Amino acid sequence: MTIALHGLIWLMVFLIPYIFSADVERNSHHKNATQNLFLYLTTAINFYWLILFYFNAGILMPRFIYKRKNILYALSLVAAFCIVVILDSLLFRVLSIPHPFTIYNSIGHNFIPFLITIAVSIAYKAISDKTKSDILIREKQSENLKTELSFLRSQISPHFLFNVLNNIAALVRIKSDDLEPTVIKLSSLMRYMLYETDEEKVIIKNEAAYLQDFIDLQKQRYGEELSLETVFNIKEEWQMIEPMLLIPFIENAFKHGGFVQHPEIYIQLEVDNSRLQFLVENKFEESDALKDKASGIGLTNVKRRLELLYPGSHTLTIDKKDGWFSVSLQLIFK
Repeated sequence: MTIALHGLIWLMVFLIPYIFSADVERNSHHKNATQNLFLYLTTAINFYWLILFYFNAGILMPRFIYKRKNILYALSLVAAFCIVVILDSLLFRVLSIPHPFTIYNSIGHNFIPFLITIAVSIAYKAISDKTKSDILIREKQSENLKTELSFLRSQISPHFLFNVLNNIAALVRIKSDDLEPTVIKLSSLMRYMLYETDEEKVIIKNEAAYLQDFIDLQKQRYGEELSLETVFNIKEEWQMIEPMLLIPFIENAFKHGGFVQHPEIYIQLEVDNSRLQFLVENKFEESDALKDKASGIGLTNVKRRLELLYPGSHTLTIDKKDGWFSVSLQLIFK
């Protein structure tokens, strides 16, 4: 695309003298042989401007301007202009133009095109370098983003597994009949984490099934003492979401809302009109917030992920009021 654009621009530069010449001939009704010779001269000089344009952008500027060798750069431009005057003189002789060649006329004729060529070449090089720099910066930011997201996701997995293994340990101690289905559930969760969460996005239906499996595991752990209500209303199951984005909120609710007196947890997930609405509420005790310094890892993690993945298209509200801890997330799918 860039080569084609450059080719088109230079084609216009070469054709413009012939277009104006044709217009003059139509108005004068006669063909001027001397005028044709000057057209040939102009065409040959235009080839020099073409070479100088890219020579300045590709060699002179990187070697001199970028290395702050301004005097050498100025001398190079003087030499380049002297070359065009010499070339002009040689072409006068080769083409046998029936006009006397004078250095004064050659300088006057070529100075403005020379300045335009150098100025446009400098502008082209500056814009080109800025564009390449911006692309490299975006690529670096993208790679940094991928690295950071990978690190954040790796933080979630051990934290989550630690909690689930605690659940299984509790079932082992009481020799519960729920141990086998719990291990099966854990196997399903591990399969999801290993084989699906490596993707940048997963189907919201699969993520919801993962959340439900986790909730079922927690229900087995807390038993009948826990008052739990879940509402999953997913009308657009094909929507894509980053994996394991919502689980930290549910983890936190069970971790800090499962051992209070008369524990209550409410979880709601709705997906409709390209929008996700997620709400998690749990009763909590103020003293419980100080028991585990690592308790905030999940929430801090997911806040950062939301900032990286959905800048400007999500709203996260975390509130503590009257013994209830509430997390509300509104997210617009991209």
